[in-house]
Amino acid sequence: MATTEVSGEVAAVPSIQPAASIERRIAEGAAFSIILALSFSHLLNDMMQSLVPALYPMIKSSYSLSFVQVGVITLTMQVVSSMMQPLVGLAADHRPQPYSLAVGMCSTLAGLLLLAGATHYLTVLLAVALMGAGSAVFHPEASRVARLASGGRHGLAQSLFQVGGNVGSATGPILAALIVIPKGQGSVGWFSCVALLAMTVLVVVGNWYRREHHLPRRTRRVATVPLNLTRRHIVLSLAILLSLVFSKAFYQASLSTYYTFYLIDKFGLSMAAAQVYLFIFLAAVALGTLVGGPIGDRIGRKAVIWGSIVGAIPFALMLPFASLFWTAVLTVIIGATMASASSAIIVYALDLVPGKIGTMAGLFFGLSFGMAGVGAAALGSLADATGIATVYRVCAYLPLIGLLTVFLPDLGRPARRG
Repeated sequence: MATTEVSGEVAAVPSIQPAASIERRIAEGAAFSIILALSFSHLLNDMMQSLVPALYPMIKSSYSLSFVQVGVITLTMQVVSSMMQPLVGLAADHRPQPYSLAVGMCSTLAGLLLLAGATHYLTVLLAVALMGAGSAVFHPEASRVARLASGGRHGLAQSLFQVGGNVGSATGPILAALIVIPKGQGSVGWFSCVALLAMTVLVVVGNWYRREHHLPRRTRRVATVPLNLTRRHIVLSLAILLSLVFSKAFYQASLSTYYTFYLIDKFGLSMAAAQVYLFIFLAAVALGTLVGGPIGDRIGRKAVIWGSIVGAIPFALMLPFASLFWTAVLTVIIGATMASASSAIIVYALDLVPGKIGTMAGLFFGLSFGMAGVGAAALGSLADATGIATVYRVCAYLPLIGLLTVFLPDLGRPARRG
């Protein structure tokens, strides 16, 4: 409080600074709640998406499918998503649509209902294509809104957003083991209620975004090229980042798609027990994603990327020769270590190309989805030809691509907020 003397008395004059500080904290709290809402929506979205691979053992048996045909299911869902995401991100950068997130969830809802009633393999492919389209609309736009609401804490915002998806992906197999596997394929339709809940939350996010629609233009005005890098350096850096996404996506596809088959084949686990091990792996991925973003905010994105990708190499090489106990331990280490770079890679790309948040988010999310789909199909063919164990011997060398990180320019530590 400031004071002034009036008629011999000291009167208190309210200070403007505390009021401004309170308003700023209220605004930051409102924005943080939007990030949490997006993270929760991401959880619901990826939980529904993860029901599909969790159903693979059931679908393979019901439709008498080969591993290649199982891989094609993942390929269909991921390629549809990967092709659409850069286009959705580019469109959002030019003309934001605040309610597109809720509209996109309608496609996921339709895919769930179609999958629940599917009686033919082609119907399953159509259902997962619709779910892939819904995911394509969600990821780049939600990532862009999360960055706008971050208040400069880009790594933290991206980690919170992505960890919602990781938790959802980890929850899907458990729900499949508890609900879908005992009740049958038709019970997938029950999860339409989850899609409706996600749509409700995203309408609230759309209302906030409509009020704050001026923020993207401000961001583009002040954007500058980091460290005055040339276009050649930026393109080379993006190519390296995309190669890292390729290695991560292929390796994680081997686990998310075929890990249950591997455990059943090598260790004789039941389907329900294998789903629990898959949940443990996906939970480790969620933990790594949550930790990686804030660390990147403190020590720099390149350091996190370097430690994450390369740090998984020895554990990936040991995995094919491990016992059941050590298989679980190694997959937890691999999942957490590799996932810690997920948000760092995306935020690094956004820092390289400022002002193109939706485009870059769509490109990297899209490539990740697409490579996971291609990887699932390719690894399924390899499993059919040589056995499921060969998949993990081959994929053990994929993290070596992380050595390309040495050629990334050092953008330094992010500016600390005052």
